[in-house]
Amino acid sequence: MEKPNKTTALIPGALFVIIIAIPAWWLGKLMPLIGGPVLGILFGIVAACWHRPAIMEQGILFSSKKVLQAAIILLGFEMNLFNILKVGSQSLTIMICTLSAAFITAYIAGRYLKLDTNTRTLIGVGTAICGGSAIAATAPVISANDKEIAYSISTIFLFNIVAVFLFPFLGHLFQMSDIGFGIWAGTAINDTSSVVAAGYTYSSNAGDYATIVKLTRTLMIIPITLSLAIMTASKNTETKVNLAKVFPWFVLGFLAASLLSTTGTVSPAIGKLLTQFGKFFIIVAMTAIGLNTNLKQLINNGFKPIALGLLCWAAVAVTSLAIQHYLHIW
Repeated sequence: MEKPNKTTALIPGALFVIIIAIPAWWLGKLMPLIGGPVLGILFGIVAACWHRPAIMEQGILFSSKKVLQAAIILLGFEMNLFNILKVGSQSLTIMICTLSAAFITAYIAGRYLKLDTNTRTLIGVGTAICGGSAIAATAPVISANDKEIAYSISTIFLFNIVAVFLFPFLGHLFQMSDIGFGIWAGTAINDTSSVVAAGYTYSSNAGDYATIVKLTRTLMIIPITLSLAIMTASKNTETKVNLAKVFPWFVLGFLAASLLSTTGTVSPAIGKLLTQFGKFFIIVAMTAIGLNTNLKQLINNGFKPIALGLLCWAAVAVTSLAIQHYLHIW
């Protein structure tokens, strides 16, 4: 009997993932505060309880790795590199400080909690930059496994939901200006949808500013992933590491897509369509990750990632407020 070629071998598992991802995508549109990626990973975890045929494994693995990288490239068509010029030097200063706060907290608290390096890196990146998208971009660079990704995504999701309700309340309590709250939401809330929801709940002007700050913050994916790739290569001292093999080439694809969008080479309509494909691919990848997640282990080991996520989130939120107060923006 002739063996199926590599592409054919991917079909059963990939189709299985897509069948589960489609309702997650649809429901995610109806419940944007939860979002398709979180639903995808939840549906995948539930479906993982079924003992599936071995023929599906290759396609599921492909979906969790390669489809994820393709998704990041397509998401670049949503970015306009000139947004970084719109936010001003003050918000960039705050952004640098909040990034530093997240990474330092993730490193110190993560070691204290005895979490593995990949999990604390993913939670730190997810808190510092843009939640699930940053985790998705970073995971292949540091060779994170599906369990580590699942821990990180679920942790970030929890604090996204809390932020939507908590931030506007605290903003009014602190009597923050629209610009001040926009910077705070844009630098301290993880996911874009949660930033937009919290920002526009506060006011229309705050929502506009929060969105610009958040999109600028998302660009930090590029230098962070490149830095992590170099660090990953340098840590391997036993053998000579080929940087070309660990280099996150898909990040260059993300940057190229951003440049095409910024320069107008790709029309806004086409860019929007490609971005929608990218967001669906993210859901597909998260579904595949859910399918490779052990629910029992996730429950047993879930407290420490949540504790780290809380500490990182608090560090970022407090740092953003402190720098704003120092710069007299608040």
